Formats: sequence, structure tokens, C-alpha cells
Amino acid sequence: MDYKEISFADFYNVPDKDIMARAKMFKEYVDDVADKKHLQYRRVSMNGSEPVMRVLDRYTGKVKEMVYLASNDYLHMTKHPRTISAGRAALEKYGSGAGSVPLLGGTLDIHIELENKISKFKGCESAIIYTSGFGSNCGTLLSLLQEEDIAILDMLVHASIIDGCKSTNTKFFRHNDMESLEKVLARVKDKHRTKLIIVDGVYSMDGDIAPLDRIVELAKAYGAYVMVDEAHATGVIGSTGRGTPQHFNIEGKVDIVAGTFSKGLGGVGGFIASNNELIELLHFYSRPYMFSTAMTPQVTASLIEALDIIEDEPVHREQLWKNIQYFKENLLNLGFNLGDSETAIFPIIIGDDIKVKEICRRLHEADIYVNPVLYPAVPKKLARVRMSLMSAHTKEHLDKALNALESIGKEYGVI
Repeated sequence: MDYKEISFADFYNVPDKDIMARAKMFKEYVDDVADKKHLQYRRVSMNGSEPVMRVLDRYTGKVKEMVYLASNDYLHMTKHPRTISAGRAALEKYGSGAGSVPLLGGTLDIHIELENKISKFKGCESAIIYTSGFGSNCGTLLSLLQEEDIAILDMLVHASIIDGCKSTNTKFFRHNDMESLEKVLARVKDKHRTKLIIVDGVYSMDGDIAPLDRIVELAKAYGAYVMVDEAHATGVIGSTGRGTPQHFNIEGKVDIVAGTFSKGLGGVGGFIASNNELIELLHFYSRPYMFSTAMTPQVTASLIEALDIIEDEPVHREQLWKNIQYFKENLLNLGFNLGDSETAIFPIIIGDDIKVKEICRRLHEADIYVNPVLYPAVPKKLARVRMSLMSAHTKEHLDKALNALESIGKEYGVI
């Protein structure tokens, strides 16, 4: 098998191959990639989310210490003493699980506390919490939008949003292009029962920010609603870390605010915040909420504490932004193409899948943990090395990464 001519996209559907034959072919492909030391997925951590991760190296069988530049744990809440203590106390009080689905018998008082806290944090009337961010987006959209409606999506929205719109009509507009959005709105005006514009606040592959203020203005002009996914924005942008609406000073003007608890808040799960009526509807029609056991007590309590920490310990966000500014300035000075990155996510755009794999292999060997992002996750001409920062990274960590990137970037002719 010539791996140079094959990508993950080739295994979505293989004509004349049943599921087992398809799986066998894919395993052969993965083994081939691993043989060339290009398999930089499912690396096993021995110490959790830390700026320096102890990784069990599949290629040597030994544990190695790596500067970890692939975490969504932007504020390092996973290891904050207060989130750990709060989770431990909840585990002792409530046990290891909620015991039932939220609608029937699994709603705890701390679930209500978290819903109230996240809705206030996002400037909304009410909120519903889920056990996964993917489930919150997908389940919400599947329950709200039918064949009479239309979802108007930025072409780079998260996969959970695209999957959630499979039961409705969809139109895409060019990424962060307001002229393109307005053209779509004009074409669909008066043709659908509900028009819902859906964007990410911060885009996970590019690190840029949606122009949410202009999107809200256009929505109002054309009778549409707006939903923003705050996964990579919560805790990171806005004057006090409340996210994209705060960043643009339009809190309370976005119809549906979605997000995860798994990034800036350091836990797991997702939420939808909106008006009281819409949230009540979701309680009874959102299938991932109705048919999944409620969030564990430990996670719930840790998230409540994380929201408090964001409010009363701004030093974490401030340090994250110092790291962002330092790292970005140095990467640009070295000549790397970062696209339109504005936040803690740094894409080094290379445009060659094989070169990305080789660079990530060399960085792995140099004890720098980054992610390759290849087709079909991005177009082939935009293949990239993706990195993300934490507030816990020190200048020494960043300098080690910058030195390795400079040397390897020159070796492969990307700077």
C-alpha cells in the first residue's frame, strides 16, 4: 500500500467492502503510517494535562517528557487545587455517578447550581448541561430544526454542528465573510420557518474569532436567529473570560450560546444557554439529554469551582495571553505562516500532508508534542501543524518549542 496516495478520507466508504473488510484495510493503512513514525495519535499520557507531559512513546517503549502543545486545557483548570478539592468533596458526598438520566431521577442540586452559574456567566436566562460538548450541539440542533427550517453555517463550523443539522436544510457561507453571509440570507429570506445562523466563537483549527457583532446585526436585519459555539472562547476571550459576546460587548443579544466544559474550564461536558422557554423545550426533546445519565458529581462540582476561579483569579487568563503574545511574535519573526490566528490556537500552515507528517515526527523526537492536521480535516493546501498554549507554560517551555520549530522548519524548507 502506497501511503503517499492515501488519506483517512479514503476509508469513509469503500465500495464492495463490508464493515469488517473495510476495518481490515484501514488497520493495514494505520500500521503503515506507524511504521514510518507518522502516527501521532492516541499518544498515552502518564500524568494528565500538564505543560510537560510524560508520554509513553510507542516507538521506543519508554516514557519521555515532552513540552505539551496540544491541550485545550487553556487555563490549566484540570490541575488547579480548588477544582480537585471541589471534585473530591462531591465524590464523597454524592458518590461516583448521578444514578439516572436528568429528566427522570438523575438531577442533583449541584447540576442546577452549575446550570444557573453558566447561564449567568454567558448572560442568558437559563441553561441546560450535557455530558459531552458534541452531544449538546448535535442533540440541540436535531431537536430544534426540521425540514421546514434552515441552518446557515460558516463553512468551518465544528463537526458536531454539521451533524446536528442533518435533519434540516443547510446553506454555508465563506468563513468569516459577512458579504457571503448576507448573500445567503437574502436568498433564503421568507423561504423557511426558522433561519438559524451558526458559528464558532473561536475556530478550533485556525484560532481566529467570528465577527459576532456584525453577524448579530445581519441576523436582525433578515429575521434570523444566531447560535454561537463558545468551546474555544470560554475563559479565553472577553475582558473577564466570558467569551465572544463579551469580547464584542453584545452579551444578552445572542439567541443561543453553546459551549463545552472540556477546554477553558478543564472538565468534560457541554451546555446550551438561552431563554427560559427554549431551555424547557430542550429538557423534553433533546435526546442526548433525555437518554444519557446525568453528569457525574465530581465533574459538576469541579466545573462550578472553575467558573468561580475564572472570576476571582484573572491571573490565569492574563498569563495565557502573555504566552500567546510571546509565542506568536516569535513564530512570526521566524517566518511561519499562522493564517489569521488571534487566540491560544496556532496553526503553522504548510500545505503538504507528507511534510506535515515528517515535521511532526521530528518534533516528537525533539520532545515537542504537537498535532498534525491533514486532509480531510482541512483542505490539502492548508495542511498544518497545530499547537495550543496553556497558562501554565513557562518561557522556558516556549523557548524550547521555538528552538525546535526553527531548526526543523529550516530543515524542511518551511521558513
